[in-house]
Amino acid sequence: MRMSVGAPPAHHSPAELASGFLTAGVIGASLTAFIGGWMVESVPMIATGLAVPALYGLLFFLVTLPRRASEAAVVPRTALAMIESLEAVRGETSDVPVRFGLSVVPDDAPAFRVEIWQDVNRVELTEYRSGGTVVVEYAPDRPWKTRIVRRPTPQWEQRAAVAQVVSVPGPVMRSETPDSSFSGFLNLFGLLLGVGAVLLLFRADLFDFYEGDDGASPQPSVSSSSSTITVTSVTGTVAIGPGRSMLDESELRRAVESLTQAADKRHALAVVVQDRLLMVVFPPAGAKVAGFDPRSLPYGRVAGLVEEARTTLNDSPRSWQLTADSVDGPLTLRVVVTGGGGTGTLEADGKGEVLRRNGS
Repeated sequence: MRMSVGAPPAHHSPAELASGFLTAGVIGASLTAFIGGWMVESVPMIATGLAVPALYGLLFFLVTLPRRASEAAVVPRTALAMIESLEAVRGETSDVPVRFGLSVVPDDAPAFRVEIWQDVNRVELTEYRSGGTVVVEYAPDRPWKTRIVRRPTPQWEQRAAVAQVVSVPGPVMRSETPDSSFSGFLNLFGLLLGVGAVLLLFRADLFDFYEGDDGASPQPSVSSSSSTITVTSVTGTVAIGPGRSMLDESELRRAVESLTQAADKRHALAVVVQDRLLMVVFPPAGAKVAGFDPRSLPYGRVAGLVEEARTTLNDSPRSWQLTADSVDGPLTLRVVVTGGGGTGTLEADGKGEVLRRNGS
């Protein structure tokens, strides 16, 4: 009985290349859409990231179903083979990839040479040696898909123990393809193309996120040689240059107003003032949290409150900090001054009237 054998694939077929390209594109697009959707809270993007791979998987299953059915209908053949060569690749797992060169001698078909890759457990590596006989299975129409049977039936195991298989001359069929570098490049290009398609399609959601959120997220402000203004999603800071101090009423007022331009910045959770630094903490976008208008601070009383807190120390203070918040109820100002002799504190109400003071 003659075996009808087609030539092994010398390179990836156009269908395989197209399949790899599309799969990489779908992976790139779906991951970009899903992750980007969570970042900008866009339901359409999240839905796209979930729907695209599901639809592609269903389409791929339907398209490849006839081919897989025809391949599954082919009954694999069992034969004896001699190991011409073997080369193990070092790996970190218990199974290591081994390249086998085999001379396969079927009972009722022409013998052939084939080179395959197969994972072998480290413990079982000693069972394979050049010149040894093994039991293999192969597809009659695709002999390059040969695989070694690790646990053959007792009948085939007995045959392999006593058989003398000779080397088969002729060309070697290989299961791997020589154009893997081109295939990898094409897959990478498909991945990047999928990412780019999502970025282009949802560019308004991704790149205009701060503008499209009705001002809920603050924009970075400018920097100059005299002051630096930095704004993130929930904080804003103003740092002024040497020779200037937040104890100056106009300086502090100007710094606060620079961070409260937009309507959504009218309220804050806390305001922290140091000699040349101001930080305002805003509620997160959409949070239903009570706050206060930082522009209502008693600017004219800040310098006096710091001076009163200094009097609680026996020596000149080295630093001071004022914190304003309304977490526990009405707006409260707390001043802390620090020096070599200890720490002095002072607490005042929203109008700058001193409530209590102490030093240590």
